Amino acid sequence: MNKSFQLVEGAAGGAFHFEDIYPAVDCGRFPVKRITGERVEVWADIYRDGYGVTKASLVWRRDGEREWQSAPMTPHTDDRWVGSFTPEAPGRYAYAIEAWTDEFATWRDDFARRQQTGADTTVDAIEGAGMLTKARAGGPDATAVILKQCETFLQTGDVAALLTDELRDVMAESQFRPDLSRSQLFPLVVDRARAGFGAWYEMMPRGQAAAGNEAAAGNDGTAAGKHATFKDCTARLADISAMGFDVVCLPPIHPIGWTHRKGRNNTLPTIDGDPGSPYAIGAAKGGHDAVHPELGTLQEFRDFVAACGEHRLEVALTFAAQCSPDHPWVKEHPRWFKRRPDGSLYPAEDPSEICDDIVVLDFACEDSASLRNALRDVVLFWVAQGVKIFRADNPQAKPLPFWEWLIQEVQRHDPQVIFLSEAFTRSKVMKGLAKLGFSQSYTYFTSRITRGELAHYLGELTCYPTREYFRPNFFTNTTDILPDHLHGGEAWMFKSRAALAAMLSACYGIYNGFELLEHEALPGSEEYRASDKFEIKARDWDKAGNIKPYLGLINRIRRENAALQQTANLRFIAIDDGNVIAFVKQSADLTNAVAVAIALSREVHDIWLPIGDTQLYVGGERRHVAAVENLASGARTVLDWGGLSLRIEPDRDPAVFLRCLA
Repeated sequence: MNKSFQLVEGAAGGAFHFEDIYPAVDCGRFPVKRITGERVEVWADIYRDGYGVTKASLVWRRDGEREWQSAPMTPHTDDRWVGSFTPEAPGRYAYAIEAWTDEFATWRDDFARRQQTGADTTVDAIEGAGMLTKARAGGPDATAVILKQCETFLQTGDVAALLTDELRDVMAESQFRPDLSRSQLFPLVVDRARAGFGAWYEMMPRGQAAAGNEAAAGNDGTAAGKHATFKDCTARLADISAMGFDVVCLPPIHPIGWTHRKGRNNTLPTIDGDPGSPYAIGAAKGGHDAVHPELGTLQEFRDFVAACGEHRLEVALTFAAQCSPDHPWVKEHPRWFKRRPDGSLYPAEDPSEICDDIVVLDFACEDSASLRNALRDVVLFWVAQGVKIFRADNPQAKPLPFWEWLIQEVQRHDPQVIFLSEAFTRSKVMKGLAKLGFSQSYTYFTSRITRGELAHYLGELTCYPTREYFRPNFFTNTTDILPDHLHGGEAWMFKSRAALAAMLSACYGIYNGFELLEHEALPGSEEYRASDKFEIKARDWDKAGNIKPYLGLINRIRRENAALQQTANLRFIAIDDGNVIAFVKQSADLTNAVAVAIALSREVHDIWLPIGDTQLYVGGERRHVAAVENLASGARTVLDWGGLSLRIEPDRDPAVFLRCLA
C-alpha cells in the first residue's frame, strides 16, 4: 500500500470508464457508513477503448487531510475490479477509483508476443529501455532498480534485464501515467464502534428512586413516589450494568414548562404534584442548556456521566428541537416561533394529538440562521459536559436539511458523537434521515410479530443499498409504545421479544420497566397507563418475577460473539414450525457463527434445525459446522445428518442460542 501517493486533481475524465461502483448511496449523493477498523471493499466496472494493460487503484483520504492514500485494485471477471481499505479513525472520508494504462507492462506483453513469432525485436528492446529513462521517481529503492537494469541492458545488450519481475513491479509505480482517469468522489462516514453495536437502557430519571413498601404492595408494583435526582440515577447504574447494557438513554433533562402542562395519562387539567412532560422544554429556570432543578445541578449531571463511565456505560441524551411556551427563547427570540394570524404561538402536533404544552419553532423565519446556530450550540454544550450520544426526538417534524447540516457541524467538531433518529414515520422518510447522517435509526420492530413479517423486514434492512447507510436499533418498547403483544404481561413473550431484538440487530434497547414486565396500557391504545412521561412512578427494581437475569444472559452472549455484533450477515433457516424463527449470524471474518431459534408462540415446539451447511474459517481453512455449544448451559452437541433436534419450552426459555463449532 502506498500511503503517500499524490492524487492528480486534474485527472478526472480520460480514456477509462467507471460504472456500477459499489458501495454507493444514491450515486454518491449520500455517504456510505462504516465502523472504525471495518474494511471498505469497493467494486467497479472499469473499461476503456483500445488495447493496453489496465491498472487501477483505490484512493481515499479523510476530510482535512491533503495527501491521498492508495491501494491497488485487482481484476475479478469481465472488467470487474475490487479493492479495499480500512479506515482507522472516526470521521468523514472520500474515496475514488483511478485507472491508467501500464505502458511498460503493455510493452512487455507486446515484446513477448513478437519473440514467440520469431520477429526481430531489436527496436522493441530499445523502446523498452527508453521507457526506463522516462520513469518518474517512485522512491529511492525503485530508482535504484531502474538504473541498475537500464545500465545492464545498455552495457550487455541482454534484453533479459528489461524483463525481470522486479523491474515490472517498480515500473508499475514509477512510470508516467498520461491517460490517468479518476472516478467521481464518493463520501464515507466512519463512526466509532458504539454506533454499530450496543445495548440501550432508556430510563426516566425522575422515576429512578426505589419504591417504598406501599409501592411494592401495589397491583403493578408502582406508586407515585418522590422526584428522583441524578444521585438516585447513579445508584441504579450498578443494576443496569449488571444486566449488561452499554448505553443509558435519558429524555430531555431540562426545566419543564407550566403553561398547558399535561397531567397524568396525558390529560388536562393538572393537579398539584404533576411534574409535566419532560418534552415541554423550558421555564423560568432555563432552557435547553439548563438542568431541571429537581434532578439536581449541572455539576451533579457531570458526576452522573462520570459514574456511568465507571460502570462501562455511556450517556445518550435526547435532543428535542422544541420548546414550551415558557422557554426563555420565546421572549428573547420571538421571531424563532411560528404564530397564528392573531399572534399566538402554534402548538405542536403529531398524528394523534395536539400538544399545547409545546410550541413550534419556525425554521423558515427571517432569523433562521441564528436559530439553527443556537440549536447546534445546545448540542455542543452537552458534548462539553461529556455526552457523546444524542437521541433526536421526532426528527421527521423538522426540516431534513437541518439535520444534515447539524450532524456535520457537530461531527466536524467531534467525530466521536453519535446520533440516533427517533422517527416512527413513513419508511422512506426514516431511510432519508439515515442517509442525511443519523448514525442509528429507530425501526418498525415493535410492529413486526410473525416469522414472515420479521424475515421480510430484516431482508429489507440487510439488502443493498439500505445496509450501507441505515443502522437499525431495535427497541422492544419505548416511552410512547407498549406494543399489543406485551399487554398480557407474560414473561415468555417479554423474553422472546428481547431475544429477537438483541439477536437480530446489533443495536437494541428497552425502556425501563420492561425488565419488570410492566404491561398495563390505556384502553384501546399502545400507550402505558400511568405513563411516567406525565407522572412520577416509583418501582421496586427487584420485583419478583423480573427478567433481569435473562437480559444479562443475552447481553453477555452478544458481547462474547462477534457474529451478534453486526446485523447484515444474517441467514434465515427454513424449519417446519411456523411459530419458531431460526437464523444464523456470522462474523465478517467467518470465524464466529451463532445459530438462534426463538419461539413466537407459547406452546412447546419440537423442531429440526439444519445448520450443517454453515461454514467457518478455522486455521485458514473453510470447514463445515460439526457441533454446537449451547451458550446458556454450555452443553455441546454433535450434529447428526447436518442438523440437530431441539425442544423449545417457552415458559422455561423461549430461545436457544448455539455457537457453531467446526
